Amino acid sequence: DRAQGRGPATGDLSRGDDRPLYWARLALSRELRAWTPRFDLDDRRREALHSALETASRGQSDIHHPGHRTKRVLVTGFDPFTLDRDVRIGNPSGATALALDGTLVQTPDGPARIETVVFPVRWADFAEGVVERALARHLPHLDLFTTVSQGRQGRFDVERTNGAWRGGFADNENASSTGLVPVADPATQPQWTSTTLPYRQLTEADTGRFPVYDNTEVTEIPAGGTQPVTRPDGPTPGSAARAGGGGDYLSNEIAYRVTLLRDRLRLPDLPGGHLHTPVLQFGAENTNPQTGTVTDPDFERNRADIVGQVRELVRTAVTATG
Repeated sequence: DRAQGRGPATGDLSRGDDRPLYWARLALSRELRAWTPRFDLDDRRREALHSALETASRGQSDIHHPGHRTKRVLVTGFDPFTLDRDVRIGNPSGATALALDGTLVQTPDGPARIETVVFPVRWADFAEGVVERALARHLPHLDLFTTVSQGRQGRFDVERTNGAWRGGFADNENASSTGLVPVADPATQPQWTSTTLPYRQLTEADTGRFPVYDNTEVTEIPAGGTQPVTRPDGPTPGSAARAGGGGDYLSNEIAYRVTLLRDRLRLPDLPGGHLHTPVLQFGAENTNPQTGTVTDPDFERNRADIVGQVRELVRTAVTATG
C-alpha cells in the first residue's frame, strides 16, 4: 500500500523504498526469537511462527491471479544484500516487487495482472526449496514470468542462459556455498537452462532510459577440459557450468531454478527467464557509507526509473508473446 500510494506514509523515506520492509522483518524476527509468552512455545512452534512471518511478509502466500480473460504474470525480487559493505543499500528488484504487486498493465491483447514475490538472499533457503515451494503450483497457470535482481551499473540484461553452479559469494547470513546447485532429482539435472523471454523485442523496444542487452555470455568447463573458460555466445555441448549469464550467485540460481521448474513441468511455451536491473546508485556526493545519508534525490530517481522500466519491459514481453 505504501509503495503504491495508498494510505498514510509515515517516516522520512519516499513511498517507493523497499528497505523499511526489510528492516521491519529483521526487527520482527529478532522480537519473535526473544519472545517469552505466557503459554508454552516450543522450538517447533516458534519456527512455524517465524516461517509464517517470512512467507507472508514476502508475498509468497498471497499470489492470486484472476480468470483467463486477464493475462497472468509473475515477477520475483530480492532483499537488499552486501549490507556489511554499506548498510544503506536497497534493492531495485525488491522495490519493483512492491510497486507492481497486484497491478495491471494494458497490452493490445487486453490487461495483464502482475503478481510478485520477494526472496531472501540466503543460500540455505534456496537449498531447502523456498523457490519451488512458492512457485511450482502457479507456473502452469501463468502467461509469463520473470525473475528480477540487481546486476550491472547503467544497464538491463536479459540473461539468455542460466548455469547449475554456486560460486560461493557470501549471503546475508555471511554464509558461503560452492558447488552444483542442489535440486530435487539431481540425476536428471541439466548444466544449463535457457530463457524463453522474447529477448529480441525487449532489447529493441523503447522501455526507458537504461539500455537493455541480450546477454549470452557464460563461463564453463568445456567437455574434456579442467579449467573454466568464458564464452561470449553461450555454452558448448557437454560443458559444465561455472557461471550463467547472470553470474554464479543467487540471481543466477533463482533463474536456473524457475526455468528448470518450467522445463520439468513440461511448459515449453511458457515465456520466462531472468532480468537484471541496473545497480541502484546514490548521488555522486553521497557515496561514503559512513558519512552519507540514507537517501537522496538521485537515489530515489534511479529507483523510480528502474521500477518504471521493469513495468514497461513486462508490458513489452506480454505483448510480444501474446
